[in-house]
Amino acid sequence: MELAVKNIKGEDTGRKVLLNDNIFGIEPNDHVIYLDAKRYMANKRQGTHDSRERSDVSGSTRKIKRQKGTGTARAGDIKNPLFRGGGRVFGPHPRDYIIKLNKKVKALARKSALTYKAKDGQILVVEDFKMDNHKTKSFVEILNNLGVEKSKNLLLIPDTDANLYLAARNLKNVKVRRAETINTYEILEAKTLILMEKSVKVIEELFTNK
Repeated sequence: MELAVKNIKGEDTGRKVLLNDNIFGIEPNDHVIYLDAKRYMANKRQGTHDSRERSDVSGSTRKIKRQKGTGTARAGDIKNPLFRGGGRVFGPHPRDYIIKLNKKVKALARKSALTYKAKDGQILVVEDFKMDNHKTKSFVEILNNLGVEKSKNLLLIPDTDANLYLAARNLKNVKVRRAETINTYEILEAKTLILMEKSVKVIEELFTNK
C-alpha cells in the first residue's frame, strides 16, 4: 500500500511511502488483539485496593449477648460482618494484575491493529518535522492543516522531541509516542494514526524477524 506524504501545512509533497504488507497488510487476528488490549489495561492497574476484614477491625471479642433465650439469631463479637462497623466478607486486598504474553503474540496483535488502520484509511503520513517552540497553539495549527483537529489522534515520532511533547500534552485528543513503543490498545483507540516518514522505517525495523 502506498500513501502520499503531506507536510505540516497539509499540502501534498509529491512523495509517497510504501507500507510493508507484512506489517500493514496481514490477515488480522482479533483474538490476539483482545489478549494484548486486555494485557495493556490490566498492567495499568495499581492493585492497591484493600479492605478490612473482621480480624482487622478494632473491637472486643466478647460475645455481645447470650446464645439462647433471646428470640433472635446467635451472634458473636461486635466485629461480625453482619453488624454495622463490622469487618467485610471476602473483601479485596492488594494484588498484582500483570498479564504476560509471548513476544510473537504481542507482535501479531500490533500488526493486526496496524492492518485495520490501513484498511480503514485511518493512517496519515507526514514529513519529518521538529517544533521550534512548545506552544500548544502552534501544534493545533498543524492539526488544523492536516484536517484532524476534531478526531482522536496518535502521533508516532521517530525520536524524542521535548517541544512536541510539551505542545501536545494539554490536548485531550492527541497522544504523542515514539514509534518503537507502540501498543495495540493505543493504535485502536485512535481515530487517526499519524506517522512521520522516519517512523515508518522504525516500525518496519521493530517487526523485523518477529
